[in-house]
This record gives sequence, structure tokens and C-alpha cells, in this order.
Amino acid sequence: MKNILFQSQWNWQTSGIALGIMFLLAVLFVKPIGVSTQFVILDGILWNAVSDQVVVEDNSAKSGYASPNAYLNKSGGKYAKSVANPINYSFIFVLAMVAGGLIARRMQSEKDVEADMVAPPVWRERFGDSDIKRYVYAFVGGVLVLFGARLAGGCTSGHMMSGMMQTSLSGYLFALGTFAVAMPVAIIFYKGRD
Repeated sequence: MKNILFQSQWNWQTSGIALGIMFLLAVLFVKPIGVSTQFVILDGILWNAVSDQVVVEDNSAKSGYASPNAYLNKSGGKYAKSVANPINYSFIFVLAMVAGGLIARRMQSEKDVEADMVAPPVWRERFGDSDIKRYVYAFVGGVLVLFGARLAGGCTSGHMMSGMMQTSLSGYLFALGTFAVAMPVAIIFYKGRD
């Protein structure tokens, strides 16, 4: 019997079904899941820590808070309120994602941890074994995805997963745009592979 202290890897079907169920439960009982906005909130929190003019109390604003920054001030100061009071569902959700990843990693067996540290064969064949190169590509890719998510007004979890679940037109358009770009980029990066 496998040691219950170690996490086993789920296949993509099981993972997809579990993810769908979690998104459905979140939409039904709390609110739609969205993550990329919390990076803006974190930026605002850090900015607000060094300047007392970033977020101010404003009784005329819908949220009770305002900001000279147009982005933080939109929706009646909704983001400004989140900056002033960061202990809220969305921010805690993002912190819990990081903590959950750390816990899951700690629950893996040593064999699985070692296997995860090796670049996938498709990466090694195309780009080599350099860990630094892999981390740089991952970081740059993450920055581009986050920039695109904020430019689109939401990320894959907010627009695509939660949005499509709510039959939002923007969710379907976001998914179409994501795959319209991701597929040619993958073909270019990994051309010549079967």
C-alpha cells in the first residue's frame, strides 16, 4: 500500500474534472474566481506602504475609498478598497494557492521531486538542459501572460474558466484569443516534433 503521506499525481482527466467542480462550487457559493487582479492589488499595497496618497477614504465613493490612480479608482474605488483592506476573499485565495502549491510539493515523494526537477524531453530536445534558460523563459512567459491578462481585464481563471461557466461572451472571446495565439506559438517553438 502506498504511503498516504505522499501525494499521487492525477491524470489530466481527473485534474480537469476536479478543477471544473472547484470552479463551479466557487461560482455557486462565493464568487467567480479571478487571480490576476490580485497582482494589481499587491502592487497597490506596496505602493500604499510608501505613499499615503495612493488610497484615501472617500465617503462619496461607492466603496468608501478612492485613489488618484485611475485603475485603482475604477468601479467606485473597488480596487482602492482592496488595497486599503487586503484581507479579503480574493487576496487570501491567491495566498492560499501559493501555500497549497508548497504543501503539495512537500507531500511529494523524493522520487517525484527529483523527476519534476528534470526538464521535460520536449524542452530538452528544443532548448537544451540549461536550468537557468528554462527559468528565464518561464519568468518572461509569466510576465507576458500577466501583462496580457491585465490588458484583457482578466486572466484565464476569471475570463475563461469562470466566465465561460457563466456563459459570458468575454469568456468565450478570451478563450478563442488564447488558443488562436497559443497554438501557433507552440507550433513555432516546437516545430519538427510529432
